[in-house]
This record gives sequence, C-alpha cells and structure tokens, in this order.
Amino acid sequence: MENKQPNLLVIDGMALLFRAFYATAVTNQFMYNEKGMPTNGVQGMMRHIFAAVRQNNPTHTVICWDMGSKTFRNELFDGYKAGRKAPPEEMIPQFDLAKEVADAFGFMNLGVAGFEADDCIGTITSKLTPDLSTTVLSGDKDLLQLIDVQNDVWIMQKGYGNYKRYDEATFFAEMGVTPRQFIDVKALMGDTSDGYPGVRGIGEKTALKLIQEFESIEGVLENIELLKPGQQKKILEDQEMLALSRKLARIHTDVPLELDYDRMLYRDAASIAGDIIHAYGLRTLERDFF
Repeated sequence: MENKQPNLLVIDGMALLFRAFYATAVTNQFMYNEKGMPTNGVQGMMRHIFAAVRQNNPTHTVICWDMGSKTFRNELFDGYKAGRKAPPEEMIPQFDLAKEVADAFGFMNLGVAGFEADDCIGTITSKLTPDLSTTVLSGDKDLLQLIDVQNDVWIMQKGYGNYKRYDEATFFAEMGVTPRQFIDVKALMGDTSDGYPGVRGIGEKTALKLIQEFESIEGVLENIELLKPGQQKKILEDQEMLALSRKLARIHTDVPLELDYDRMLYRDAASIAGDIIHAYGLRTLERDFF
C-alpha cells in the first residue's frame, strides 16, 4: 500500500449541525428516535461528514465546537452576536447528541471554553507540521482567512458533497485580495450575522476595492486624503469601531489546546455503523452505509 501524504480534515461541527438542522426543520422533519429525541441535525451532520470523507480521503479528522455562547469577543464588544436568536427547542438536545454520535463513530471532538470553533480551527491549521496538510470543512466564509499553502477551505453548497473548494490561487482569483487581507475587508464592511458594524456605510464592494488598492487598513488610513470625501468622513468617524471590528474579525490562532494526532487518526467506521445507527435511531444514515 502506498504511503499517503497525511491530510487532516478539520470539521466545523457547529456549521454542519446548524445547516443540517435547518434543512429539514422548515418542513418539521425532526426525525424523532425511539426515545423521543429529535435527530434531524445529527443525522444530516454525519451525512455531511461522511460525504466529505469520501471526497477528501483524509488520514486524520477532528470536529471543532463552540463551548457555550460567551467568548473573549463578547468581552471586547457587548453587541457581538447579540442579534442571534436562541436555537429552537428541537435543536437543544442535539448539541450533546452530535458529539456523542461523532465520538461513537471514532471522531475526535475539540472545543475550548472562551473561544469559538473558528479559533480552534485556526489554531490547528496554523500549528501544522511540514508533512501535514489540512482541509477545513464549513459553511462559514469567515474561515477563508485561514487559507494558506498547507490549508484549503471547502465551503458547503446546497445538498450533500457539493463544495466550493478554495486554495490560495482560487481565493485570489475570486476576491482579488489574499486570505490575510480578507480580515481587513471584513473589518471595513462589518458582519451583520456576527453583529459588528465595521465602518457604517461601507459595503463589501467598497471594502474590497480599498484593500485591493491600499493593501491594508493602515494603507487606507495613510492615504485617506486620496479617498472620496464621503468615504474619508465615514472612515475617520468610525476609526475606533474599525479597529475593534478588526479584532472581532480576526480568527484567534493561539487557543490553548492539545493536538493528539493519534486520536485524530481516521478509522473506517463501516464495521460499527450498524450498531451505532441502531443504538441512536439514526435511520436516515443507513443509506450512507448499507
């Protein structure tokens, strides 16, 4: 058997679980098991994971999670994610169930209190040994800032197994900025779903244009007199919020976590799948294995 180049598939558990839950929740297909527990999010999440495993063929896998709703970003800014509604009641028991089922299938779950899953993902992808490459699987474009020579990001599209695959070249071809510059683009334009405003009145198009032209927020501020008067006014008035938005947009890559690569080794779960599916009442998953 040829020795495969080691590749770690880093899975954004939250993004997959939410996506899977809402895909079936709209039609009230909560898929209760024999114990009366809804399983639609968990089953969809595992189907997404196995679809990615089949395409990515990883040697190692890890699933990253948020641990509670409060992180260091809430301490920086009260409004961070403040507009987000609480998850529906059918989803709440599935947070623990998702980790339990993933663990039963042999996946390592990872999360650190005070940090988001994104930060754990950023830390893992920035601490790689030279012989290991990573692929991040998510639906969250914030993670595109992590793309580098050893790390690709796959953004899920509609259905199972459909991804927009980004490496450094495809990202630059689409955006006209580097993944690191994307942090400054986000800081300028803000993020309504995360609840930080950036510079009021500056949208994605303008933010991209400014960073393409001046390379960074520092470059924009140093050349502020070259901007249109309206843009100058907006940026100068919101300079404090711009600096804060940049801190909120940047994924933290120094989370205190232990990387246990032995625990991350991917082992084919086909032989135990039947028992797990039966134990948790995950009937929809059967089609992926049998």
